[in-house]
Amino acid sequence: MSIEDRLESLRTKHAALEAELESETHRPNPDDVHVHELKRQKLRLKDEMHRLSP
Repeated sequence: MSIEDRLESLRTKHAALEAELESETHRPNPDDVHVHELKRQKLRLKDEMHRLSP
């Protein structure tokens, strides 16, 4: 897997987490623990994307 392929995979996962986070925060009584976990996962992916970017 090339670096570009890995970056694209990370971007896709990041977008999926963003969509899940958006859904969770707009529902009645969002689960704060789940929201926090989604944000943590997004940040981890963003950090990895930054490390791999030229």
